Amino acid sequence: MAFSLNSEHIIFEDNDILVVNKPENLLSVPGLSEPNNLFDEVTAYHPNARIVHRLDMPTSGLIIFALNPHTQKDINKQFEVRGVLKKYEAVVDGHITSHSGYIDAPMICDWPNRPRQKIDWCNGKSAQTFYRVINHEKINNSELTRVELSPHTGRSHQLRLHMYHLGFPIYGDTIYNKHNDMTQKPLFTQASIEHRLYLHARNVQFIHPQTKKALKLYSPTPF
Repeated sequence: MAFSLNSEHIIFEDNDILVVNKPENLLSVPGLSEPNNLFDEVTAYHPNARIVHRLDMPTSGLIIFALNPHTQKDINKQFEVRGVLKKYEAVVDGHITSHSGYIDAPMICDWPNRPRQKIDWCNGKSAQTFYRVINHEKINNSELTRVELSPHTGRSHQLRLHMYHLGFPIYGDTIYNKHNDMTQKPLFTQASIEHRLYLHARNVQFIHPQTKKALKLYSPTPF
């Protein structure tokens, strides 16, 4: 079903910034094989909107759009100096016994298998992720762990690859999960939740370029 932007998707809006809650399985920007995307919908609503960052197609959650060049430059700079704080929520396969942890594993594109990424200790780019266990669940006879993930860096597929590297791939991940995820049943029975990657960009915090105050935004996890 084609996505159509409406007021329910808009988390924050003023003269400088638009923050939108992207549904799962929707491209952030135009793609060759899939015409429907968030950027085209946002620019139809606000022609001056400029994208600041992206989410993987199967990931849902918060995406920031700048509404003028000054704001885009300012927020891009905050991303460069790691001043934008992000938290994700995910459900992973397996029972994580530690309460929290830190993953420091450099990444590089697995070029013959792109868009897949891989850990490369010699040539990979620095990548760090903090994780915190929220709770443990057993659903459909599967041992699962719900976690909060805080990326320190922002590499492509970072959270997906880091959790796979740790031995706890994200549920529903068709690239890094060892199971045949397209045949997995949804974790919950709501009709609105179908087969998906159980990863959601839940929180984002950055300094508003005009007010110079911290802007803290939240999108409830839909699973």
